[in-house]
Amino acid sequence: MFVSPSASQPMAAWTRHGWTAFPAPFGGRQSRWTLFAAAAWTLAAVPPLAGQANPVADEVLGVFQDPAVQAALLHVEEHDDQTMADLITLTEIPAPPFMEQERARAFMAMLLELGVDTAYIDAEGNVISRRRGTAGDRVVAISAHLDTVFPDGTDTRVRTAEDTLYAPGIGDDTRGLAAVLAVLRAMNAAGVRTEADILFRIDAFISVDGTSDSRITHRGLGSHRYRVTFQGPGGHSWGAFGLANPAHAMSRAVRYFQDDADVFTRSGPRTSYNVGRVGGGTSINSVPFEAWMEVDMRSESSESLEHIDSLFQAAMSRALEEENGLRRQGPPLTVSVDLIGDRPSGTIPADEPFVLRASAATELMGLTPRLGVGSTDSNIPIALGVPAITIGGGGDGIAAHSPDEGFVNTNGHVGVQRALLIVLAQAGLARSS
Repeated sequence: MFVSPSASQPMAAWTRHGWTAFPAPFGGRQSRWTLFAAAAWTLAAVPPLAGQANPVADEVLGVFQDPAVQAALLHVEEHDDQTMADLITLTEIPAPPFMEQERARAFMAMLLELGVDTAYIDAEGNVISRRRGTAGDRVVAISAHLDTVFPDGTDTRVRTAEDTLYAPGIGDDTRGLAAVLAVLRAMNAAGVRTEADILFRIDAFISVDGTSDSRITHRGLGSHRYRVTFQGPGGHSWGAFGLANPAHAMSRAVRYFQDDADVFTRSGPRTSYNVGRVGGGTSINSVPFEAWMEVDMRSESSESLEHIDSLFQAAMSRALEEENGLRRQGPPLTVSVDLIGDRPSGTIPADEPFVLRASAATELMGLTPRLGVGSTDSNIPIALGVPAITIGGGGDGIAAHSPDEGFVNTNGHVGVQRALLIVLAQAGLARSS
């Protein structure tokens, strides 16, 4: 199992073995994984082989019909109350970006209590645990991320209104953490053994992110994230009037970027852009000494992502030059454009055996597989050529990434059962001699 903290998961972690929980992995141009807890999914109920027979369906059916697997699936349903209790317990442990330590320790303690072969927290804050298989030559990872997008001090207490549990981060991705625990609990209770170790080299990677019981994300939605800071001397709004103004420069930058990005994104591969956070200044009657913003760009196409990035860079330079050209006194402004997130795009083909096993498992649960693209923890393994998918942990999510985030346990156990079946189908059941 693989559970990640937040924005600092190093690429080196891919060489280890175990089950883990990590912070919200990302691939960075600085060889780091950067915070991107939000999973943006585009889904379609499209049969993976466009109506053709699924060549691994019988294989997955054999796993599904195994008596021990049936016992494990039943255990998930019968112990759904425990899964919900885990969800509440973990949700109420705050896990703001880069501050997931308390939740990591609690999650590792839960893993150890359930029974794993190894468990530890690495230097980056990842909870890494391993359940050994019988073959020792393959590893299947199942992961969820520890962090939430909410700042330190956010009230994470769970409140109940009718059938809905409300708390920041309860669906994205505390539900994934609870689902991972439920999968392990059911395997242990039913005595299910696998050929492959469950977690690392990694030969296959499963990210449990958010809710849903039919989504299969097999295409990585690439993204670039930047923090842009315009800086100058600052001064009194009257006495220092005429200084170049960082806030004015940033306003120009947003306008110029949107003007070009709007035209570009109206055709070609789907591409998006967003200014998500802004700040700066000290008072209403002061020329700010700095103004900053955080910008997110995403695309299904690596070429389109690079192009919109170039439009963004040009807009920042143009705004800086024009604002400096208007100054009547004082030194010119400077701007720093810092990359804080770089998630690669990529695709695992719909007819790849791993995707087909996930589709067959979904159908055995009486559901229609919905294949799609998303920005999730699977992006990096997909880009590295490792078979990887992202699935939901079951139930229905409400208002993810907002203070009013909620979770409704609508047949939530089915999502966990599906995750369990996908893990076992990919890892292979250990056969007695």
